[in-house]
Amino acid sequence: MLLDDFKLMAQGLFGHLVKAVVDVERKIMAVDGELHADEEALLLESGSRQEDLWGINIYPDLEMPDRIEFDSVINIRPSKGNRSRGIDNLETREAILRIVEGLVK
Repeated sequence: MLLDDFKLMAQGLFGHLVKAVVDVERKIMAVDGELHADEEALLLESGSRQEDLWGINIYPDLEMPDRIEFDSVINIRPSKGNRSRGIDNLETREAILRIVEGLVK
């Protein structure tokens, strides 16, 4: 998708950000839902596994890596060692940044 598409999406719902859920295994993402949970459900229905899904916010007016905010309720997974709305694992964060950079031009 083009960065300009994300700017239009941001204006339509939240004004400055687009919610997204990234599947780090399949290297895809669902975007522009009102809730991360909606996007998560869409990806689960299409074959994604829960443990591969992470919620982020994309701020299209910012430059990378500041464009990506690792913040979503779906990220809280105490049983998997992630106790915050953020993404505690640095490797997972870096994988998400690479995926978003590859998908958003």
